[in-house]
Amino acid sequence: MKLQSRIKEEPTVDLTSLIDVVFLLLLFFMVSTTFEHQAVLKVDLPEGTGVEAPDQPPDPDRLELVIDESGLMFLNDQQLTASDARTLRAAFIQQAGERRDLPLTLRADRETPHHFVVTAMDVAGQLGFSNLSIAIDRSSGTGE
Repeated sequence: MKLQSRIKEEPTVDLTSLIDVVFLLLLFFMVSTTFEHQAVLKVDLPEGTGVEAPDQPPDPDRLELVIDESGLMFLNDQQLTASDARTLRAAFIQQAGERRDLPLTLRADRETPHHFVVTAMDVAGQLGFSNLSIAIDRSSGTGE
């Protein structure tokens, strides 16, 4: 008895249906996705009725930046001439020198415009201050 040997075909994978499914999914996501541009940066600040400078003298081993509701900035009880990034950068460099490890406390409340707080945080980050905290003056509360 003589058996015939069959020629085995190579196994193949038909990718046509897979390409169709991927194309349909891509088309679905392109049609159903909406993009939204938000120009507002939302920053939640601690609540308070105002920020006042502390009564004790400033500690030379720490920096404290106070921003009031009108945008005036005080770095270690010294009022800055302007509330822009260049002035704040110069004040940080003057007060801290090369010591970027000093604790930096940013004091503001809900009445402070957000862009002043964002500018201060941005300048501190660009200069390399890594020990940053945001605080509230508890003595300037609502009288409770």
